[in-house]
Amino acid sequence: MRNIKAKILIIRTGIIALIFSFLILPLNAATLDDVRERGYLICGTNQSISGFSVRGEDGLWSGFDVDICRAISAAIFLDPNKVEFRPLFGSARFSALQTGEIDVMVRNGAWTMGRDISYGVRYVATSFFDGQSFLVKQSLGVVSAYELNNISVCLLKGSDDQKNLHEFFFRNQIEYREILYEDRADFALAFKYGLCDALSAPVSYLYSILRDLPDAAQYRILPERISKRPLGPVVRDGDDEWFNIIRWVLFTLINAEELGASSINVNSLKEVKTPAIRRLLGLEGDFGKYLRLEKEWVQKLLSSVGNYGEIYERNFGPQNGISLPRGPNALYKHGGLFYAPPIR
Repeated sequence: MRNIKAKILIIRTGIIALIFSFLILPLNAATLDDVRERGYLICGTNQSISGFSVRGEDGLWSGFDVDICRAISAAIFLDPNKVEFRPLFGSARFSALQTGEIDVMVRNGAWTMGRDISYGVRYVATSFFDGQSFLVKQSLGVVSAYELNNISVCLLKGSDDQKNLHEFFFRNQIEYREILYEDRADFALAFKYGLCDALSAPVSYLYSILRDLPDAAQYRILPERISKRPLGPVVRDGDDEWFNIIRWVLFTLINAEELGASSINVNSLKEVKTPAIRRLLGLEGDFGKYLRLEKEWVQKLLSSVGNYGEIYERNFGPQNGISLPRGPNALYKHGGLFYAPPIR
């Protein structure tokens, strides 16, 4: 009797698991087919971080993260404009991905172990190496975080920024005073009006604040990073094909920069004999078929948005009023951290 009850329990458990798998399958599988059937990509992002993702008064989107989304659209549709941007806010960003409201999230949600394994999502790869630093006035006369001493620092109350700051100053025996705020907008305003000597936050925020200052040349972001904060595209767990497409769009942008392929020369490069470039452009082999993409997808991607370096320069270069040195976001052969597997 006991064995019969055990078998019944096992059968019931199996049926429940099978039903559950069918319920979640539409959200986790065949994202590429869903996107193609819909006719456009839905990309979740922020809408107010200068340089990264901003929706202008005319409704048009611009920024580094926006260009990554357009690169994905170019790869899938051979058209960078078949993408809808959905602004996401703090706690809602991962749920929008989990429920299928968006296809990919390209937003300032830093890659951590907890987020990577607890939300039913997968971080694809790093597109921007962020980290906490300091924004100071040029008049303070410092060019390194290690020169700071006996200063007041504006930062976000109860955040990881506060913990990182304490550890950095304690480790280097630097005297400082915290001036805490509940919102980043508040401490940016406080810093602007001289209520603290320095502002400490992730570089992505500091750069956004710096670009919005009317006298940006009077300030500098110090080069040190006192924390690790990798940013990059995020997809739902359970769809390896979609994961690989997003990952190889990013890897292709990086490989293209390393090989010197850009929006300017992509057409003329079709005549070169260099095997790595010919594989990149789909002129030898057909690596697109492994991703169910057209053979010329890389050519269209590059002609539309350019390589990684072009995207970075377009959004963080001096033409924007203030430049953000690439630092860790440079290619590995230029002293940075970016390195992509080869196409072969």
